[in-house]
Amino acid sequence: MNSELTAYITLICTSGVLNLYLCLNVFIKRNDYKNIAHYFILYTAAITIYCFASAFGLMATTFEQIKFWTIVQYIGMPISSPLGLLFIMKYVGKKITKTGYLALLTIPFISLVMVATNDFHHLHYRVFEADPILGAPYVHQEIGIWYLIHGVFIFSCMFAAFFLVLSRWKETAKVYRPQLISLLFGQLVPMLTAFLYLIGFTPPGIDPVPMVLWLSSLLYLWSIHSSRLFTLIPIAKEAIFNSINDGVMVLDESSQLIEFNQACKRMFPSLNETMLGMEYDEVWFALSGVSFPSQLGRAATAHEIQLVTDFWERFYQVRTSTLKYASNSKGLLIIFTDITELKRLQMKLEHQAFYDELTGIYNRRAFFQKCEQEYSTAKMDFSPFTVILIDVDFFKKVNDTYGHNVGDQMLMHIVKIIQSQLKPGMLFARYGGEEFVVALKESTAVAGEALANQLRRYVEKQPLLTSEGVISVTLSSGVAQATKETPETLYQLLNKADKALYSAKREGRNQVHVYTAK
Repeated sequence: MNSELTAYITLICTSGVLNLYLCLNVFIKRNDYKNIAHYFILYTAAITIYCFASAFGLMATTFEQIKFWTIVQYIGMPISSPLGLLFIMKYVGKKITKTGYLALLTIPFISLVMVATNDFHHLHYRVFEADPILGAPYVHQEIGIWYLIHGVFIFSCMFAAFFLVLSRWKETAKVYRPQLISLLFGQLVPMLTAFLYLIGFTPPGIDPVPMVLWLSSLLYLWSIHSSRLFTLIPIAKEAIFNSINDGVMVLDESSQLIEFNQACKRMFPSLNETMLGMEYDEVWFALSGVSFPSQLGRAATAHEIQLVTDFWERFYQVRTSTLKYASNSKGLLIIFTDITELKRLQMKLEHQAFYDELTGIYNRRAFFQKCEQEYSTAKMDFSPFTVILIDVDFFKKVNDTYGHNVGDQMLMHIVKIIQSQLKPGMLFARYGGEEFVVALKESTAVAGEALANQLRRYVEKQPLLTSEGVISVTLSSGVAQATKETPETLYQLLNKADKALYSAKREGRNQVHVYTAK
């Protein structure tokens, strides 16, 4: 065996070994990869068969051995190109029907049968014999009609795969372009070599394609280990990643931004490709002007955030989940769901449930909910707690004389006056009709009486100015302080304040009475 032939066999075996390694490596880790890896396993397995059969063919010493290994080559070679196309189609998110699968796999099967039975019909090779000058294992061949069909099919598959990848170049983020480069050259190298072989620009009598497949294999190997082929989002994002309504950001194991979808771009207009590779905290600060409101852990989480700018206010539900790579490192998926309208509806319903529609202050329900908490705390701390019940004197007369519209204006007028005199922490609510209630934590009945009298005087001195004239009203109030000696509920405390209020009204109104036990 001459040195030239030895070099050819060495290159072919190198291609075979690298493809076998790729096939086994991806197969062993298939559970860590996406379904796309299954196509790659079959693709590299077919190439492995093709390469090793070609190497054994070059080691053949008889023409019968050459024919046998040629048939074995056709178990892998014809099917490798359509499998490569299926792999690329899966990568770019192209769907294929069962009929499409059948169409792609039919011609390779026919080619195998044609080569195996060529001696009977010569449709694949019109002439297939040992080279009369160079001798075995070199082959002299003249192509037949089926060889032409087979060749057009193989070239079409590689050509289609090449341009499918090339067509996605512009829309693919820079971080994924190394994957495209390896896939492009993975199709271009055998396609160009086969073309040179057919036009006679390669050594005679030998198929040169297996000799160069090691280059494609190295590119695939590099792409798997460095640019995470199979482990992150392929460019099928056009069909899936960019079509979902939720905003999605993808971070690597160092919490650097490596991808985002179009929905995320719409949610955060200032988000752009220049931010790829930046730390997530820097990205979020650039988008919002504030730090991200929670820690990014590696465990799945869900929480709500509020984002306020000079122009709008939005609410998002933020979910995080891990992405496991083949190297056992973990990235992070951050999903933003815009819940602004839902949140606004929720806030509106809560406002309607807890705020008085006319005056805008707490209603009776909200008062009891919040006051129960404060009252329980006061009892546990043994601190004083006082309530004031306030009633507008002769309010019915205002309604009957001036109408309900003016009556409503009077209630809002009184509320504004009272609010102007209350301090932070004082709980103020509309108790019902023309009655109001004030809860004072850490305050005694003496302080409550002083405040009630202050409110009474302010309301009396500030009449309501209407188109009907100047209208004055007065207030009557009842004050009660929770006792430390005997346990009592909030309702019992309010009942005592109500009795004091009734006493104030019975004694002539426009006055404040403090409850005293008889």
